[in-house]
Amino acid sequence: MQQQDLIARARTWLAEDPDPETRDELAKLIDTEDLDALAARFAGTLQFGTAGLRGELGAGPMRMNRSVVIRAAAGLAAYLKAQGQAGGLVVVGYDARYKSADFARDTAAVMTGAGLRAAVLPRPLPTPVLAYAIRHLGAVAGVEVTASHNPPRDNGYKVYLGDGSQIVPPADGEIADAIAAVGPLAGVDRPESGWEILGDEVLDAYLARTDAVLTAGSPRTAQAVYTAMHGVGTSVLTAAFARAGFPAPVLVAEQAEPDPAFPTVAFPNPEEPGAMDLAFATARRANPDLVIANDPDADRCAVAVPDTAVDGGWRMLRGDEVGALLAAHLVARGATGVFAESIVSSSLLGRIAEKAGNGYEETLTGFKWIARVDGLRYGYEEALGYCVDPDGVRDKDGITAALLVAELASVLKEQGRTLLDLLDDIAVEYGLHATDQLSVRVEDLSVIADAMRRLRDTPPTALAGLAVTSAEDLSEGTEHLPPTDGLRYHLQGARVVVRPSGTEPKLKCYLEVVVPVGSAGELSAARAKGAELLAGIKRDLSAAAGI
Repeated sequence: MQQQDLIARARTWLAEDPDPETRDELAKLIDTEDLDALAARFAGTLQFGTAGLRGELGAGPMRMNRSVVIRAAAGLAAYLKAQGQAGGLVVVGYDARYKSADFARDTAAVMTGAGLRAAVLPRPLPTPVLAYAIRHLGAVAGVEVTASHNPPRDNGYKVYLGDGSQIVPPADGEIADAIAAVGPLAGVDRPESGWEILGDEVLDAYLARTDAVLTAGSPRTAQAVYTAMHGVGTSVLTAAFARAGFPAPVLVAEQAEPDPAFPTVAFPNPEEPGAMDLAFATARRANPDLVIANDPDADRCAVAVPDTAVDGGWRMLRGDEVGALLAAHLVARGATGVFAESIVSSSLLGRIAEKAGNGYEETLTGFKWIARVDGLRYGYEEALGYCVDPDGVRDKDGITAALLVAELASVLKEQGRTLLDLLDDIAVEYGLHATDQLSVRVEDLSVIADAMRRLRDTPPTALAGLAVTSAEDLSEGTEHLPPTDGLRYHLQGARVVVRPSGTEPKLKCYLEVVVPVGSAGELSAARAKGAELLAGIKRDLSAAAGI
């Protein structure tokens, strides 16, 4: 973009920006002719990704701000009206991040001005409460303002339709087209009032629904340490645990209250190194049965357990491990229906479902796909997402997942056993399914594109000494999956999936090896072999991708 065009575009944007903060930011960039900063903000527009919009806060069409949100809301409203939903209800929820309440209010105003009805949740609440509210209230759509576990400078805009699931093609493309067709913001009607601020009735209904995930009369004795990771989970999770009759969780005090600065963590994601340090320190003092963590919008659930074999005495379970534990628990309780997971999650779930006589389905990455599986009873994704009550919340839900984990830990506690003991049983029954991830965060997105191109042009023929038996370019689609930007390699006793993240500037590589186990006595050797193979696959894949 030429300098003159760039400055002109920025001035046009500035003239209609309703937010004093971003107006001031943009005016300074124009006055100082900071062309690099302006180009970064005006190089294009934020595009609908995994579930809507997500990006860094700031001025311009490549940032999250009130102008972008107003356009997104206007496009969504136009789409809904074109679908014959004029006058329908749109429910809006939001987390405690910077600008979230502003974006929620702008969305409600735009919906009201467009002739739809709007209702806003009463305060910052977990994303699954919004997903539940859509169906509970008979809404035609829902919006959750959240950036989930992204860094503090980010925010996002997650869109659901009336079935309570996140948008998928073709709806996302049609909404994006409607957003692009929005003219000047002066033409977007935004009344000062006219929408409803919901009371606690919806939250109370959600909490009442959480009881459905537990078995009547089941043990409720497990003691947990809990961290909300500076997010919105504390009040809802503690209320759910109290309703269910579990001991009150011991809170990680430094992270219990919402704080958009996320001051105690580098990234507010339980999977990130160091994020669980305060939780583990609290656990060493409180000596609980398990540690439970939510991400900032409480749709993900992390679990850690005592383990004397690791430094500090506490070990985070992988999402795949929790996914298998919950599946085994549901099977033991007689759950029937389809078990589903994304292609990047462990193949162990399919084996558990098959042995139980349940259906099994693999989907593309994201709960927008998992939640749409016909007959879904249980769905999970390795990135700490679990759907344990699809009739109530058709999305991942870190609150109900935490309840189910606590119930399982209580059942095992009464037997004098632990979650690690059950993982051993699962490995003996189905083989050791060892998983790991090679995740590379980048500043320059071209690094990801280059790595994908390199792997497509020269796919590996072996990794860690295991021959690659088949290589799939998922961008071409498969018999069961629509096209997506990803690569999948099947090896002798292993599987690798490589894809760019849909929500963060990361290249993600998902690794799994399966080691047969004849008896409990072979577990230690099997784990050592699994770890060795995973390390070798990581090394060889890094070299093949040039990362």
